[in-house]
Amino acid sequence: MRKIITCFALAGAVLVSACNTVEGVGKDVSSAGSTVAKTADDAK
Repeated sequence: MRKIITCFALAGAVLVSACNTVEGVGKDVSSAGSTVAKTADDAK
């Protein structure tokens, strides 16, 4: 559970710091989704 919370916090920080354009937001959201999916797979 801590990994998931940490991933969300990290993804939030990345989203806040890196999304200057709409394209950047799309890339950041995609990256965050991939990270969450990978963490969920690792937790199985």
